[in-house]
Amino acid sequence: MDMKTPLSVLLLSLLLLSFSPKPSNAASSPVLDTDGHKLQTGVNYHILPVLRGRGGGLTLGASRSGNCPLAVVQEQQELSDGLPAKFSPVDGRSTIRLSTDLNVWFDAATICVQSTVWRLAAFDEEVKQYFVESGGVLGNPGRETVSNWFKIEKVDEDYNFRFCPTVCDTCKVICRDVGIYVDGATRRLALSDEPFRVKFKKA
Repeated sequence: MDMKTPLSVLLLSLLLLSFSPKPSNAASSPVLDTDGHKLQTGVNYHILPVLRGRGGGLTLGASRSGNCPLAVVQEQQELSDGLPAKFSPVDGRSTIRLSTDLNVWFDAATICVQSTVWRLAAFDEEVKQYFVESGGVLGNPGRETVSNWFKIEKVDEDYNFRFCPTVCDTCKVICRDVGIYVDGATRRLALSDEPFRVKFKKA
């Protein structure tokens, strides 16, 4: 009897260990800039394309309607880094990590009397696209701001933005990568099946 008790305890311990949830190292990994340093909350970075030859960094440009708010677009000139952007994660940490809801905004003044915080615009019926625009709200996670939250994910060795907010438990949201929609001479950020691969250079 003395030998059976320790054996049963050992088997139970092994069974519990096998079913214990394991932390996801990938999801908690910090996002790195082009110098290999961790992205920091509130610090300016240029968001640059990994693949060169199709334009420069991200900036603000005219919307398809020509009205405010401004749209998030890619610079036409490859050598242009675009506007500096900042990141603010929902968890309030000082380091930006993968798969974390965050606000993105440009550290710049515009002709529109609106914020430069990114948000997902209403569905464009004409071209059947969801575009990324400015005019969002910084912070205040919940139902009213669900369109303002994006995530940085890893695609191979590169990064990309993804819209799949988890700041509202009762909201039904779209989960798709952020890519590029070519609108004549303008390359607009929009939800896409083809992610726009980016890197982050400290400004």
